[in-house]
Amino acid sequence: MRWNSNLAARADTCTLGGVIQSTALSMRESWKVLTRSLRDQRRGLGIAVLIGVVWSAAKIAVPRLTQLAIDRGIAKRGPLWGWALLIVLAGMVSGLFTALRRYAAFNESRELERRLRDRLYEHVIRLHIGYHDRAQTGQLMSRASSDMQQIQGFVVMIPLTVSNLVLVIGVVVVLIASQPMLAIIALSPLPLINLLSRRFSLKIHPTLVTVQQRQAQLATVVEESVTGVRVIKGFGAEDRQEALFTTEAEAIRTNSLNAARIRSAFLPGIDVLPALGQIAVLGIGGHRVLNGQMTIGELVAFNIYVALMIQPLRTIGMTVAFGQRAAAALVRVGEVLATNAEITSPDSPTALPAGPGGHVRFNGLRFGYDPDEPILDGFDLEVPAGQSVALVGATGSGKSTVARLLLRFYDPQAGSITLDGAELHNLDLDDLRHNVSVVFEDTFLFSDSVRANIAFARPDAPMADVERAAELAGAAEFVAALPEGYDSILGERGYSLSGGQRQRIAIARAILADPRVLILDDATSAVDPAKEHEIRDALATVMHGRTTIVIAHRPATIALADRVVLIDGGKVAASGPHQVLIDSNERYREVLAAWAARDAEETDDAPDAAQAVVG
Repeated sequence: MRWNSNLAARADTCTLGGVIQSTALSMRESWKVLTRSLRDQRRGLGIAVLIGVVWSAAKIAVPRLTQLAIDRGIAKRGPLWGWALLIVLAGMVSGLFTALRRYAAFNESRELERRLRDRLYEHVIRLHIGYHDRAQTGQLMSRASSDMQQIQGFVVMIPLTVSNLVLVIGVVVVLIASQPMLAIIALSPLPLINLLSRRFSLKIHPTLVTVQQRQAQLATVVEESVTGVRVIKGFGAEDRQEALFTTEAEAIRTNSLNAARIRSAFLPGIDVLPALGQIAVLGIGGHRVLNGQMTIGELVAFNIYVALMIQPLRTIGMTVAFGQRAAAALVRVGEVLATNAEITSPDSPTALPAGPGGHVRFNGLRFGYDPDEPILDGFDLEVPAGQSVALVGATGSGKSTVARLLLRFYDPQAGSITLDGAELHNLDLDDLRHNVSVVFEDTFLFSDSVRANIAFARPDAPMADVERAAELAGAAEFVAALPEGYDSILGERGYSLSGGQRQRIAIARAILADPRVLILDDATSAVDPAKEHEIRDALATVMHGRTTIVIAHRPATIALADRVVLIDGGKVAASGPHQVLIDSNERYREVLAAWAARDAEETDDAPDAAQAVVG
């Protein structure tokens, strides 16, 4: 289920000090996120409330039966066993329905938590890459975990609070019906309790919002420390990260203690005020019994009823606190759900023509991650089906940007891109990305088996196809040497393998997808130049007859392409065979020399390696 949210018109999220904050999302709009989910579960919540009503009725019956047992069984020396049996039965019903109402409440709250978390995950995973460029992983994790728990903690209180309200209302009705004057005295603290609850709500809400934000920041620190542990250890920065973690943890402790101080200032008053009413009842009620205006049974029942209200009133006060925490969490969840994906499939997508295809055309592209600073400006390129093209350029020239635009991670500010005659924005996103596969420079592998990683795009692919893809990518030999072969579980991000091995698994993953267009985004960068030849033949086999865009800087990889395109100044500056450009284009020689010098520096090769590469 996708959110077709009208919240987006009022939402404006930004990253400030590492915390994603809402600048326009109102509390009312945030609560709509919850009410929509509650409507989907109205039947289950209704049953939970009905169970609570029965529980309330049983609780209210016990003091009345106790009164009758005292007045008719003890005072008048009548039979007691019948009243005792009825009290036991009412108590058993109350106990049974106590268990049922708690189970029903937790069942519905956990179901809502699951559904809302599923919606959040589905929404986040479909948001455009530009959103993920800005958002912090720890922040999103916090919204999907601790914020959801706060919402669940509030939802579980809804049926419980309704039953407590029914109990309080029932008790008030009984008290007024039996002893109106005494009831007014007993209930006189209630307006003060309401006032305290309101002041408590206003005081604690800002503190709880801060706690939630700090918890998200702590999650970000932990996430970055775990994923970047190699960088931390490489620079000996453990103490720095530990200090950062301690700072965030201390901030959570400080703000949580502030919230505890607010609770300690208000909750005792909410507990004490009903007790004051009970003391007044004992004093005045005792005189009424001595004067014959009340029976002993009525006084006992009246005091039981007053005592019966204390716990529900305390629970209602807790619900206010839970509601404040849930409100803070809802704002944070709501601002994510209010963010509309900028890159979406059209309502009536165009179907790609049948056949292998792969004809790509870039026409007058203008694009910049900051629209005021374009990376590509007037970019024109046509790649016939089955042709391989190497994109070459200096760092930041826009080579990888071309690949991201072809995958429609971003849309250009001007111009168009077509695949087999269909403009990309007219294609279904899933259809497009099943027909254009990419091997990124920064290889990401999942913590799963080798087979699952290779078959990521086709989980049901036969084992023979998986093995063939690994063979073509030059990965079959080292996979066979792993302890469990293709069933070997890779570590976090595949770091149990070398950089070159991870790259080959990624190439095999793209091969198995069998796309019309294959993008190799510096796919040999993690392979030592001395061993690059080991997968060069495999790449040549994969590229044969398939539209391939190779983003590369090593001459040996560039030479695999049918044609080389030099990108400079946001445009196609030159195009032709590698050797022709070497001989005729000075800028092309400069770019390759700069890359070769960098490779030489990284591999400690001779200083004249760059000159040797370009002849």
